Amino acid sequence: MTKETNNTASIISKVWSFCNPLRDIGVGYGDYLEQLTYLLFLKMADEFTKPPYSRKLPVPAEHNWASLTSRRGDDLEQHYSKTLGVLSKQKGILGQIFVQSQNKIKEPAMLFKIIDMIDKEQWASLGADIKGTIYEGLLEKNAEDTKSGAGQYFTPRALIRAMVACVQPQPEKTIADPACGTGGFFLAAYDYIANQPLNRTQKEFLKHETFFGNEIVAGTRRMALMNMFLKNIGQFESDNLITPADAFLAPVDNKVDYVLANPPFGKKSSMTFTNEEGEQDTEDLTYNRSDFWVSTSNKQLNFLQHIRTMLKPTGQAAVVLPDNVLFEGGAGETVRRKLMETANLHTILRLPTGIFYKQGVKANVLFFDNKPSSKNFQTKEIWFYDFRTNIHFTLKKNPLKLEDLADFIKCYHPQNVHQRKETY
Repeated sequence: MTKETNNTASIISKVWSFCNPLRDIGVGYGDYLEQLTYLLFLKMADEFTKPPYSRKLPVPAEHNWASLTSRRGDDLEQHYSKTLGVLSKQKGILGQIFVQSQNKIKEPAMLFKIIDMIDKEQWASLGADIKGTIYEGLLEKNAEDTKSGAGQYFTPRALIRAMVACVQPQPEKTIADPACGTGGFFLAAYDYIANQPLNRTQKEFLKHETFFGNEIVAGTRRMALMNMFLKNIGQFESDNLITPADAFLAPVDNKVDYVLANPPFGKKSSMTFTNEEGEQDTEDLTYNRSDFWVSTSNKQLNFLQHIRTMLKPTGQAAVVLPDNVLFEGGAGETVRRKLMETANLHTILRLPTGIFYKQGVKANVLFFDNKPSSKNFQTKEIWFYDFRTNIHFTLKKNPLKLEDLADFIKCYHPQNVHQRKETY
């Protein structure tokens, strides 16, 4: 075991060591993860203001890292709570990280211990893989907490890596996810591209111009931003790569080369409001967009339509969608027919149950390439890979692993999908 591996294991152990004591005082994984995000961001900002970086960053001096480490007891807890409120009003990625932030660790002694643990490490100099391993581990642990509902924003990383391995995103190409959750697709695509030989221009493009996402849930968007930041995607001063805007509200202006996504499951798009009697009511949302084939409140069909509009004429997509998208009549039939008219829907991977944190979900991955408009159907034939029949996974005892999808990736034949052959 190398010294670096030892150090990584030691840091991960320290970060995890606070989970159980915090749970004992009512602070769940999700709350701990949020507080860790705030504190890590402030510590790294502090490190970047010092040599060899010496950068000027937009963190107010009275609410910087040193303002936390110099306090104890109730003074620390009160100052930390005030700091979160001040930083939530800042511009750029700083404000997005701290938007709607609240202190969930009300016990000053425990808050001090966590700050002290973070303060003893030099996070900026740690490798991106180390920081990513720590944070992704916490995200997965949070997803396992069924009470929090965080699992709906967490796509199995083995499935994500397999989808990226099939699409093979290339340098200086743009990648989007209109429901990006905690940013899993972005990180996998970043790793795939970063492992190729890149020149300086390509590296800069990968860091600053490759990724674009939407995530309407503030806490989830915060985790996605931090996840990407720890991976060295973007920087303190950069524009926000993930917008809180509803992806469906307006037609897409900037088309992208790839869309990799697992939109939220659930048929209906809806909005909750208070009616005249003061009671909570729900209204189905239908998006009337000129670039959509049909107007419907079906969330999956809207995402599929939206994703198709996001692509450049030569763009590619890999999207996780539930079974009803393939078999539903009415609007579903129209969307399927239009998709096959305007894109080459060349591959469908049938997924087994037991791999998602939402139980019993039957889903598929649709792979399609956008094509120029034509009188003829662009989809000539669809290749199905059945990864469902007689396949059983569970999240804890038999979780999905990348090697489980190795045969699919081989059969997909990413080098040229037109040269693959059927197997039985």
